[in-house]
Parts: sequence; structure tokens; C-alpha cells
Amino acid sequence: MDVAALKKEIIEYSRTIGIDKIGFASADPFTELKERLYQQQQLGYQSGFEEPDIEKRTNPSLLLPHARSIIAIALAYPSKMKNAPRSTREERRGIFCRASWGQDYHRILRDCLEKLEQFILERVPNAKLKSMVDTGELVDRAVAERAGIGWSGKNCSIITPEFGSYVYLGEMITNIPFPPDTPIEDQCGTCNKCVEMCPTGALVQGGQLNAQRCIAFLTQTKGFIADEFREKIGNRLYGCDTCQLVCPKNKGKDFHLHPEMEPDPEIAKPKLKPLLHLSNREFKEKFGHLSGAWRGKKPIQRNAILALAHYKDETAIDDLLKLLKEDPRPVIRGTAAWALGKIGNKRVIDELKKAKQEEKDEEVIKEIEKGIHMLQEIK
Repeated sequence: MDVAALKKEIIEYSRTIGIDKIGFASADPFTELKERLYQQQQLGYQSGFEEPDIEKRTNPSLLLPHARSIIAIALAYPSKMKNAPRSTREERRGIFCRASWGQDYHRILRDCLEKLEQFILERVPNAKLKSMVDTGELVDRAVAERAGIGWSGKNCSIITPEFGSYVYLGEMITNIPFPPDTPIEDQCGTCNKCVEMCPTGALVQGGQLNAQRCIAFLTQTKGFIADEFREKIGNRLYGCDTCQLVCPKNKGKDFHLHPEMEPDPEIAKPKLKPLLHLSNREFKEKFGHLSGAWRGKKPIQRNAILALAHYKDETAIDDLLKLLKEDPRPVIRGTAAWALGKIGNKRVIDELKKAKQEEKDEEVIKEIEKGIHMLQEIK
């Protein structure tokens, strides 16, 4: 088998199925990464969404016996929304991060990888292949870096010379010994903008993230958001783009190469108040195709409440009172109570006091007390 010729064929074929960049790497263990991951674990910086077994995350042979190579792929997504609707005083809007615009990228990349697998198996029927996107065991960024897709930026994203960091990543482990590509040299230099501009200080230093403080992570949690982060979430419903938006390497990068990645402006930047009362079925019908919907409607609705508080939106008071009195979920009732205090309309203080008398959940009672306290502070 002429492996170099097969590699060339794969590269040419990848362009016909919508893969914007492809690279090849050895399947050797990621020894430096392994040390870093153990350190992150000890510091409590992990999100908890990762594969818990660090050995599996750093040793491809544990995932595919006799692994010899990894094929890394990248697809570029848009950074600008056409016809973006404006938020008005009467109808405030939230925002999904750019990585959650359009169709769920997991499906898009899996489709590309499946086609790539079929192409390889037609030529090498006994080839062993294992593909993954984001939720797999391997660290996508480490694979992409080794395969020459881009360098690992200080914002903990892969930055490509062509598309900046606006790329989705996926990979395929194989027992075929492809010639590896050369990694790209780090080009962040002395720039430290992402670290300096991170809203919560989640970027501890260039290349080190405390996921527990990261807004992108916090918007995906299901419980109460810690007080110190609530205002900093702003109008974000899912994810955070700050460390990408401030990156000079992303200046002018905006690619519209895949129609399925194009955002529907009314979904990527939806009105906040209608979000509060969606049923599970309505949420699934409207937002189910987004990658940002994977945790269900509760985190999105909680974040919408925080966004209304951020705007101090008095037109949402009746909606929030309805949630406080009727919603069966403590996180929603409690966050609504806090938001009412934050909005600062003193006419609701009696409603909060009444709700406190009727509330049974201790955490919700604390949130109601916070709301009352904020309103009593207003002169």
C-alpha cells in the first residue's frame, strides 16, 4: 500500500465533502498534555463534561488497538450574522454563541467523518478506524495542534492561519501509518488580549483555563449561578465569544462556506420574554437543532432571566412574577426572585414577601431574600 498516495487521495476527497482543513498526526501518547490534565484536575479547573479517564484522553492506543495515525479535520463557521435583529426596550434579546449557530456541528462533522471512513475502507478494507467529535475521549485541540491544523492559542482555542479560531474540530484514529504533517508554530507572541478581556478571569494565564469560572461552561450548568457571575453573563444564553472576538488573529475572519451553519437570526438572537414560557415540546421544535440545546431548556431559561435582570427590563416583571409563583423548578423560581430585585421596581416587594411566606425550598427562600434586600436598598 502506498500510504503517501492514499494520504493525497484523502486530502483531495476531503475538499469535495466540505472539509475546510485536514491534517495527519502520529498516534503516539500525548505525554505533555497528560501532565497538564492531571494538574488541571488537581486544581479543580475541569468542567466535568470531559471524559474522566485521563489515560484514555491521552493515549489513542487505548481507544483503538494498534493505532498508528490520527486524521484531524476542521470546518470553518461564520462569525457574523446577516440581518441580525436589534434588541429594543420593549423586546430585549439574548444571544447564542457563534459555535451554536445553525445546525448542531456534531452532526455536520460526524457526517463528514463517516464519508471519510467509507472512502478509506473502499481503498483499505481491513483498515481500523475510530472517529469522534468533541464528546469523544481525545482532546480535539491537542490532536489538531499536532496535525498542523493550527496552534493552540492563549484563549485555549485552535487558531488557524486561514479561518482564525472559528473552526469546529473532529478526528479519526486509524491503524494506517500515514506520514505526519508538521505542527504550526505558535503565533500569539506577546499578545495577551484574551486573558486580559475574559469577563470572569477564567483564563488564569495564556493556555490555562479554569472552566469553573468560564461563562461558556456556566451557561451550560443547571443549578443556581454564583452571585459573582450573574451580571457578567450579560445577555448570553449559551456560550461566550469574548476571547475569540478580542483576538487579533480573528480580525476580518468570517466564512460562510456551509449553508447548514448559517444562523436563523430569530433563533440565534431570540426574544427573551417568550423563552420563559416555552414547553419542552416548543423548545425542542424551535431550538432542538442547535448544539446549544443539548442541556435542555432549563439552563437557557435561567440565563434568559439573568439577561432580563442585566437589562433591568421592567416590561418583564409580570413574566418573572408568574415564574416565581407558578414554576415547579426551584432554580427558575429563585433566579426570577433575584432578577426582580435586580430590576429594581419597588412595587414588587410585597409580592416577594408573600412568595417568601409560601415558598418551601430553602435555596429559593435565600434568593427571594436577596431580591427583597436589593429593593429595600433603593432610596
